[in-house]
Amino acid sequence: MAIEAWFMQENDDDQRLPHQKNPPEYVSLDQLADLGVLYWNLDPNKYENDPDLNKIRQDRGYSYMDMLDLCPEKVENYEEKLKRFYTEHIHGDEEIRYCLKGSGYFDVRDKDDRWIRILIKAGDLIVLPAGIYHRFTLDTHNYIKLMRLFVGEPVWTAFNRPQEGHPARKGYINSTLGMPLQVS
Repeated sequence: MAIEAWFMQENDDDQRLPHQKNPPEYVSLDQLADLGVLYWNLDPNKYENDPDLNKIRQDRGYSYMDMLDLCPEKVENYEEKLKRFYTEHIHGDEEIRYCLKGSGYFDVRDKDDRWIRILIKAGDLIVLPAGIYHRFTLDTHNYIKLMRLFVGEPVWTAFNRPQEGHPARKGYINSTLGMPLQVS
């Protein structure tokens, strides 16, 4: 099963809605890969002893792991946190998330600064490259259980847009998008 992604219809409706254009404009795995977004589909029922997950972790150096249950009943100041996750930002490192239960959306910017919405659900492991503008929200089910993976000690620092001068952003633009950075 492949991940589902599409160009977003931007409007002020509830961020937890799909925001698909009419007709939908789907985005392929190859298009996501061109942006540096990586994807695997694994069996979420065997995450504790999954040789495929262990190989990915070993190959990519993901030595740290923790779990996050994100839902109104388990997270203090849930609505406030959801708004913070939905603020457009970058990280200095990859963002690696493996969905074990539930579902949600990662939105990423393409090379033309358009939003692409990526639906993640149980079994989806997604890697967002350092320096890509993105945001996260739950869908209308309001529940997701995520495994968070990191290279070394976890760093959760988000740098809100604009960040064109940030080293991770410059590196992303030069290496992944293959274009010189234009700062006005």
